[in-house]
Amino acid sequence: MWLILSDTHDNMEVLKKVEELLSEKNIEKVFHCGDFVAPFTLGRLIKEGVDFYGVFGNNDGEVLLLDKRSGGRIKKPPISLEVDGLRIAMMHEPILLDAIVRSQEFDLILYGHTHRVDVRKEGKTLVVNPGEACGYLSGKSTVYLFDPRTREGELLEL
Repeated sequence: MWLILSDTHDNMEVLKKVEELLSEKNIEKVFHCGDFVAPFTLGRLIKEGVDFYGVFGNNDGEVLLLDKRSGGRIKKPPISLEVDGLRIAMMHEPILLDAIVRSQEFDLILYGHTHRVDVRKEGKTLVVNPGEACGYLSGKSTVYLFDPRTREGELLEL
């Protein structure tokens, strides 16, 4: 199972729940779409035996320390990855999102920034914005669980 989340914004209470979710749901990979905010949050997200992929968000000010503490696993967006045979585009802000979706070059497009859930299938491409993990704007802390084998997922409220 994969965990897709975004916009944690230093909410340590929520990050504790995310940390518990990693073991409860046997999470193999974590994809964070930006706005960690502070490097101290990474201790709850990056775990031994769990692959981690991240992109910087517009509120990530301590870029050098985030880079160092993540072991270079947080990249400047947008990025493209191939993970378990799936082509993935990952970004924080949905810049050129519609064009990337129309290209149909990716199986999965992950983004954040808007603090609004957007889960939709366009052709062969699954687009996922898991909403805001922090829950500050909507009052709901949400993440997305994705099964790469079935290519199905579910939005989970923490």
